[in-house]
Amino acid sequence: MKISGSFSVQLKPLEGYAQGRDGIRLGRMSIDKQFQGELNADSKGEMLSAMTEIKGSAGYVAIEQVTGILMGKRGSFVLQHFGTMNRGQDRLVLEVVPDSGTGELAGLSGTMAIRIEAGQHYYDFDFAFASGAVQPALT
Repeated sequence: MKISGSFSVQLKPLEGYAQGRDGIRLGRMSIDKQFQGELNADSKGEMLSAMTEIKGSAGYVAIEQVTGILMGKRGSFVLQHFGTMNRGQDRLVLEVVPDSGTGELAGLSGTMAIRIEAGQHYYDFDFAFASGAVQPALT
C-alpha cells in the first residue's frame, strides 16, 4: 500500500559527546514530528549529522519512533534514516526497522520518502504487513 500526507517537524540541538575535527562539524538534534493524513501520528527521535567544509556535502543518521494510527490501525513503529548530500545531490533512505511494529502495527515493513514543496513537508509511505506477524514473547 502507498499513502501520502503532510507533516510538521521541529529539530532542536542537543549536546553531543563527539566533537568534529579538521573542518568537520558534528551535530546532534532531537526530532519531534506530527504526521497528518492516513498516518495520523507523532514521533520522537534523535539525529546525528556531519557537515563538511564543502558546501552541500553532509551526512546524517536518525532513529524515530512513530506512535499513532496508520489507516485505522493503532500502534507504533521505528523509522531509521540514512542520508547523504554530495555537493547538493541528496540521497535519503527511510526504512521501518524490522519487527519494530507494536499493537495493530505488528508485522509492518516499508520505506518512506520525504518531499519539501514550498516550505511544506510531505511523506510518501510505501508499506505492507507480514501475514502471520510474530508477537513478542511475554517475559
